[in-house]
Amino acid sequence: MPIHSLSLDVFEEEYSLIGIHTTLEDYKLAYLLNKKLGIKLCKSKNDLKFNDTSHKASFSIYNYLNEEFDYEWFLIANSSKRENQTESNELLLTSETKTYLISEKKKVDFFIKISGSFDYSFTLEVVDKIKEINHIITSYSIDKNSLKSKDFLTF
Repeated sequence: MPIHSLSLDVFEEEYSLIGIHTTLEDYKLAYLLNKKLGIKLCKSKNDLKFNDTSHKASFSIYNYLNEEFDYEWFLIANSSKRENQTESNELLLTSETKTYLISEKKKVDFFIKISGSFDYSFTLEVVDKIKEINHIITSYSIDKNSLKSKDFLTF
């Protein structure tokens, strides 16, 4: 009797990942990136949300679809802040919890994810243009295969 087997090919999305260090708010960064790179990042209707038993987090996302070249751009915040309030002896105590999307890159403030097929030189050009923006401390390409929590970038 012949043996039949099925193979499951795991599809891995093609994308480049850029890390950005800045003190800018997400909306201001999106505006400056739009001006410098000639793109049109817009705030997504829904943030990237995680709800598990220990903590809840919401990360802002901006996106832009370039239909001409079939690229999709995402600007993703790497941190989420949440205020916790507790009462103790008639006092209201407030503390802040900070959660990271990619915990091994805690110093990165934002990620740019560019989905599509293109040369690595394109990513390097984008990185160089981002570095020219005032208030950007630095930006650089990140090897997505080196990340333990890269699954959080699949959406």
